[in-house]
Amino acid sequence: MRVPLVAGIVAAVAAAVLVASAPGHPVSGAPHCRLFPKSNPWNQRVDHLPVAKRSAAIVRSIGLSTGLHPDFGSGKYNGGPIGIPYTTVPGDQKKVGVKFGYAGESDKGPYPIPGNVPIEGGRTSSGDRHALIVDRGDCKLYELYALYPPSGGRGWRAGSGAIWSLGSNHVRPAGWTSADAAGLPILPGLARYEDLGQGGIDHALRFTVSRTRRAYIYPARHFASDLTSKDLPAMGQRLRLKAGYDISHFPGQARAVLRALKRYGMIVADNGSDWYISGAPSKRWNNDDLHTLGQVRGSAFEVVDTSPLGRPPGG
Repeated sequence: MRVPLVAGIVAAVAAAVLVASAPGHPVSGAPHCRLFPKSNPWNQRVDHLPVAKRSAAIVRSIGLSTGLHPDFGSGKYNGGPIGIPYTTVPGDQKKVGVKFGYAGESDKGPYPIPGNVPIEGGRTSSGDRHALIVDRGDCKLYELYALYPPSGGRGWRAGSGAIWSLGSNHVRPAGWTSADAAGLPILPGLARYEDLGQGGIDHALRFTVSRTRRAYIYPARHFASDLTSKDLPAMGQRLRLKAGYDISHFPGQARAVLRALKRYGMIVADNGSDWYISGAPSKRWNNDDLHTLGQVRGSAFEVVDTSPLGRPPGG
């Protein structure tokens, strides 16, 4: 059957991206668990996709002269690790009930939370307090927002929670949040040091902007704004570093991040500081190296039209 020209072009682009994708790297501490199938949006390259129509206006709304900021690294800041930590637990880890503030959009659980679970910003943090847990027995990812340990006779409490099967492309119900405002998983979007020893970062990264609009783009499932201007990014909006941007003079760790931003891009996942890229803390990150990312201004980015990707099987 003859394929119409436009449809044929779209199919060819999508096929090229699928060939260029890779299954997520194994999770450190859970070697049999990969971060989602190769067809998952987080693992899809976008360096050959078209530029979105309102790219220039959207990038301008985030900030042309503001530099990237690595919101991760080594050491501590305000008493807590720099970045969003995660942990793995065995399949027989005791599961506990959690009382959610947003119970209507949270997976009930129970959740395999160890008593010493690492919490973003540390145990006394007043920030987002994300906790990410991989059950290495059944390769499930448990993510919680605003997690608080039992105290004063009360059990575990959290703002919201979501459970993901790492072998599936399943997404949240339409309109549901997760542990992130966009309704996305957090762990697959973190810059993780162990990726550097496995051929580099081969997935999209998570980042924040201060103003989003009242809309979301697949695979995001939730918005967190009353603003309606189409010049603002939607949750799930994907940006990439322009192909012509020279990254050759950057030190190794920063160059690895920038290479990923050219190939896989970064996804708007939450409201926060502009151009803040998320990662997991590690003593092996070189903070001076990472801080050179601040030299890369917003003007070096463009918005990607991800519509040719479609939805992967199970998505």
